[in-house]
Amino acid sequence: MGLLGSLLGLPLAPLHGVAWVLEQVVQEAERQYADPAPLHRELAELEADLLAGRITEEEFGLREDELLDRLEEIASGNGADLADFEGSALQEGSP
Repeated sequence: MGLLGSLLGLPLAPLHGVAWVLEQVVQEAERQYADPAPLHRELAELEADLLAGRITEEEFGLREDELLDRLEEIASGNGADLADFEGSALQEGSP
């Protein structure tokens, strides 16, 4: 059934390729989502904005809390899975 199965499965080959590409994109997005380096850079930029007077202390405090919460989620390993996030976003957006 090897040759026959290959011939019958040939029309589905592009779908397997698309599925593989989507899997790679999701894995990379999850890797970037869990990377703390951009959050550290954003915290440094936020502090620079505060010191330069571009934002108020209240704005700084709110944004800093958000970034520190996200860093804590990443450090504890409890960060939301990107797939879970996308699923909940899709459910919220549905009529």
